[in-house]
Amino acid sequence: MFEALIKFVREHYRSSDFIPLHAPIFAGRERQYVVDTIDSTFVSSVGAYVDRFERNMVAYTGSPRAVATMNGTAALHIALKLAGVQQGDLVITQPLTFVATCNAIAYCGAEPVFTDVDCQTLGLSPRAMDEWLHSHAQMDEDGVCRTRADKLVIRACLPMHTFGHPADLDGLVEVCARWNIALVEDAAESLGSLYKGRHTGTIGLLGTLSFNGNKIITTGGGGMVLTNETLGTRAKHITTTAKQPHPYEYVHDEIGYNYRLPNLNAALGCAQLEQLEAFVANKRELAAQYAAHFSGSDLQFVTEPEACRSNYWLNAVVCDSREQRDHLLKSTNDAGVMTRPIWALMNRLPAYAHCRHGPLTQAEWLEARVVNLPSSVLPQ
Repeated sequence: MFEALIKFVREHYRSSDFIPLHAPIFAGRERQYVVDTIDSTFVSSVGAYVDRFERNMVAYTGSPRAVATMNGTAALHIALKLAGVQQGDLVITQPLTFVATCNAIAYCGAEPVFTDVDCQTLGLSPRAMDEWLHSHAQMDEDGVCRTRADKLVIRACLPMHTFGHPADLDGLVEVCARWNIALVEDAAESLGSLYKGRHTGTIGLLGTLSFNGNKIITTGGGGMVLTNETLGTRAKHITTTAKQPHPYEYVHDEIGYNYRLPNLNAALGCAQLEQLEAFVANKRELAAQYAAHFSGSDLQFVTEPEACRSNYWLNAVVCDSREQRDHLLKSTNDAGVMTRPIWALMNRLPAYAHCRHGPLTQAEWLEARVVNLPSSVLPQ
């Protein structure tokens, strides 16, 4: 049934070998910059390439400040702390996401609240969020959003830009403003994606990126906090063990985190970032080819939301049933073409099964039907 898809993928990648879901490509100055870092001996958290990577990311995204971290989860943890998330707070997020989104909330001693996603964006639905708040929350006399039942503070909202497709940020900004909730964007998958001309991760109070080995650009492991100058200064301080500048003394003025991205990794990132626009163009061309391939079929190709530019980090199709999904997964993987289902909903995981949630109709429907397809950049 899926022989045509397997043939399409193999012809695109010009390979009869195993085809992974998303592999990194090193076609620029990666080796030069990494060797330069080794020769400099500054391979850890201090070095010219870390600062350069941050400056280049500011220039690319338009964010006032960018602070490099050791991975995307560390960036999320710090972003939530800077948004004021504390022990016992609640953070509204989507159930259809990678587990790191929820783990970062848990690191703060807070708890996720799951509300539904939109089918078009695969991201957090402003309407579903607003409906849950109307049913379960109220503003106290100090203007703080709290649950009616047990008076817990609902401190932040954490949408994720699924597979690189921007969530409905206008809607989320409006709901968060009305309920006095901080908007933090998990833009781990959406480097290179634009929402109405603005880079994802730069519209909320804070945003975060990931440079894991499977992302559109990689530093091996790595992440970034995007925010304003004030919060960026705080992020830099607490991610470098909260050490005060001094020629030789060790002065740490608060609890800090050893989250700084090593210079060695940042060197790789600088070379990768130089190629990012070419990578985005390559991936968007592949997405267009997938869309044409699936035109008229019973598999629905996931396309970018209106007025957005998606990086199409992972291409995806929506099957008409779980049975068709399972058949697609088995047929392709048996043929050496890697495909993956979308994540299990977070409220199904043991660590988060007890968490509050609203109706999750769309998330459950997508969970049973979405399959990711090979999406690596095609080497030139």
